[in-house]
Order: sequence, then structure tokens, then C-alpha cells
Amino acid sequence: MRLVVSAHKQLGRFRFHADCDLTGQRVGLFGPSGSGKSTLMHLIAGLLKPDHGSIRLDDTVLFDSRLGINLPPEQRRIGVVFQHAHLFPHLSVRRNLLYGWRRTPEPQRHIEPEAIIEALHLAHLLDRGVNLLSGGERQRVALGRTVLTCPRLILMDEPLTGLDEELKFQIMPYLNSVFSRFDIPLLFISHSLLEMRLMTEQVLVMEQGETKHQTSAEELAQAAWAAPRQGYVNLLKLGRPEPLGDLWSYQWGEARLILTEHAEHRENVFELDARDILLFKRHPEATSARNLLPCTVRKLFTVGNRVRVELQCGSRQLIVQIVPESMRELELVEGREVVAVIKASSFRRLV
Repeated sequence: MRLVVSAHKQLGRFRFHADCDLTGQRVGLFGPSGSGKSTLMHLIAGLLKPDHGSIRLDDTVLFDSRLGINLPPEQRRIGVVFQHAHLFPHLSVRRNLLYGWRRTPEPQRHIEPEAIIEALHLAHLLDRGVNLLSGGERQRVALGRTVLTCPRLILMDEPLTGLDEELKFQIMPYLNSVFSRFDIPLLFISHSLLEMRLMTEQVLVMEQGETKHQTSAEELAQAAWAAPRQGYVNLLKLGRPEPLGDLWSYQWGEARLILTEHAEHRENVFELDARDILLFKRHPEATSARNLLPCTVRKLFTVGNRVRVELQCGSRQLIVQIVPESMRELELVEGREVVAVIKASSFRRLV
């Protein structure tokens, strides 16, 4: 996907200006409330008309004030999933799913309902009324209904806001599965840095009605660490676990990590706080921690009384937070070999 936007819009006292060229399959739109994220989404979808400028998706001009082009929403083939599911309350799950599919011209139907029902695990819900669904189930149905319109792009506007943490992390595997399996570009809008890291690759940052800069989701997370009272959390994608006595062993790059938590997915995401990793000059003779990883220091970054240590552990990376005194005692410099020690209980499963 390539999305090029140069658009202006005045909404009362709020002045909006976007100037960006976005390329990729999973792009995030990040910023605080009131920064203009939803305004940009509405302009792209055709739900709001710019005062002037242009919007182009791949080789299609969606809007151009100079040329007098303003495609209506139904001709843009852009799907939108809002924070609130907006399902049709008088229709069953099945009829909600098929609503857009039946209105999509046959030549454009390249996704079958059965495939979406399977991917989103909706078979047991098909005859149920939507008012009897949980928040996570409603969002899955809303996503399925949108995907079945076979859009060129899907916009998701804060779709996980309002869900409790458990439901939020339950629905993310479904989202990732659908966008990977059906190869649909995604523009994911959120003010949550964690959601950006789990759902997107590239991120467009917005502030006060303007598009500021583009970065990767990981670089955005590392940049936030420099702010006061902000820490850093490593996100680790681990494979299926294997039993190891009372614990569980997961593959992570060339190493195996030992955790107390058991997860059943083929790919699981765990978080590991940078402050929960200890560093040693050499392999300790004995420790209660179950994970001892040989690593090399890639980079050191100091902010006040905190030091961020970037480690290379085989083909994987870890970030550790220590204090300057520890850095001096360990004689840490770039290229130094160290051992990272992590307790089995320090990992927290997200997805």
C-alpha cells in the first residue's frame, strides 16, 4: 500500500494539516487525543471532505481539489472499523457478516465468508443476536463484516479502547491472523504505544492537528524511554512451549527461555520489563534464576540516573535498564560480552 495525503481542513477552531507519504502493510497513526488522528481517518475514508489538497491510494486519486475529484465513500473501497462496533442490532451475527459481502460486486469478492468465519472463530456465534455478544466478540464480528467487503484498505479507529486488558489481548491474535492471512493493508489508529508495537510496523506520529514524522514502532517505544518516569518493556515473540518439569521452555532465536507461564498459541507474545534483567560480567556459579543468556553490548544510552543497555543475544535483541554506578562497576562499553540473567517468573504473557 502507498497512501499519499496532502490535505487541509478547518473544523471550528481546530486547524488540521496532513502531509505524508505512507508505505507498508501495517501502518500506525499515533498521537494523543485531539491530535487529529480521527480527522485524518475520516478524510481518507471520504466521511469528511478536505478544504483543499489531495489524497491518493496506490494508483487511485481519492480526492483532488485542483482537479475537482472527490470519490464517494462507496467507490473508495476503504473499510472502517470504529471504536464502537456499530453492528445492526436487528440482525444476527451471520446476517451482519454477510451484509457488506452481498453488496460487493462479484468481481471484487476474493474473500469467502467461510474463511473469515474460521479465521475469527465465529462459527458458534452465527445464529446469535449481536446484543448477546461480549465486547471482544462484537469487535470480531465488526472486523469480519468489514473484511468481507473486500476493501483495498482497512482503517481501525481505536478499536481496542474500552475493552478491558484481558479482552484486548484476546482479540489481537485474531486481528493479526486476519491481516496476515488475507493480505489487507491496515491503518491502525491508537494513542497506545503498546498497541502500536503489537499491531504495526511503521508509525506516523501526529501532534496538534499536524503529521509530524514517521518512524518504526520499536524506535517510537525506545524514544519514549527518554521521557521522565517512562520505562521500557521488551516484547518477545516465543513459539509453542515444551514442558520442563514444573516449568515451560520456549524457543527464542537460538536460545530457549524457561518461563513459569504456559501459553497455547503457535506464536505467543510476552513482555519483559527492562528493569527485571540482571547483568553479570561472567557466567555466575549459581543463581535461582533459570535464564542465563550470553550477550554483547550494542549500545549505551544515559538519561539522568538511568542507563539503557542494548544487548545482542544471538539474532535477538534485549534492552536492559540499570543505574550509572552499575554501568561503571561492570565496565560496560560497546562490544563487551556480558551474561543477562532473568527469572522464570519475570515474563508476562500478552498474546
